[in-house]
Amino acid sequence: MARILALDYGKVRTGIAVTDELQLIASGLTTVDTKELISFLADYLEKEKVEKFVVGLPKQMDNTPSESEALIQPFLKKLSNKFPSIPIERQDERFTSKMAFQSMLDSRMKKKKRQNKALVDEISATIILQAYLNSI
Repeated sequence: MARILALDYGKVRTGIAVTDELQLIASGLTTVDTKELISFLADYLEKEKVEKFVVGLPKQMDNTPSESEALIQPFLKKLSNKFPSIPIERQDERFTSKMAFQSMLDSRMKKKKRQNKALVDEISATIILQAYLNSI
């Protein structure tokens, strides 16, 4: 089997998480500058087999798309054009940043490390991916 790769897409940074080859466990991979995301993914895909991309779907509480969805749509088109053989699925990402921060608190992470927004993005991507795995 190949891995599933999840993205918590952001205007500045994108958190990335990936499954093991059996697609059982979601783990944080890294956070990259969004402007370097496509080249990072191209490099990663040269080394690892990826079966599917899961991209966070930001929604408002009333289930309508959030404002950041307008930023994600052009990226999805670019992603699809660059890697046409890899399907893209979406996963609701409401509350993932709050859940990521709470998990940092629960693990007794020091305040300085909790202020690392890149780490929050990576954990958020992991939560998105785990939620996706739980839904399939």
